[in-house]
Amino acid sequence: MARWKDILRERCPRCREGRIFRGSPLRGMLSVHERCPVCGLRFEREQGYFLGAMYVSYALSIPPVALLALLFWWAAHWPYDVAILAAFVAYLPAAPFVARLARVLWIHIDRGVDPNG
Repeated sequence: MARWKDILRERCPRCREGRIFRGSPLRGMLSVHERCPVCGLRFEREQGYFLGAMYVSYALSIPPVALLALLFWWAAHWPYDVAILAAFVAYLPAAPFVARLARVLWIHIDRGVDPNG
């Protein structure tokens, strides 16, 4: 349970104190510190490291978009293709926040699998 709290607070997976991002969610949305300000852990291990976060973001985005599409289709009686398009448009404001969460999750997953790598 403590791990999930640290993920939601966007904290370092090693010391659980240092902030992963430089700014607030509204400024510098995806600007990650190079190293943890507390323990010095390097967040981006290699070039293209956050490619894995894109897969996590995709996995996090599919259920709410599908739910929105079904809701629009059922409640508004729109054709299914219109409901899907409306769901994507309705989800767009949440996408940056999901991308930020995906980066934190990716760092925690990667460090859990290979803590010394």
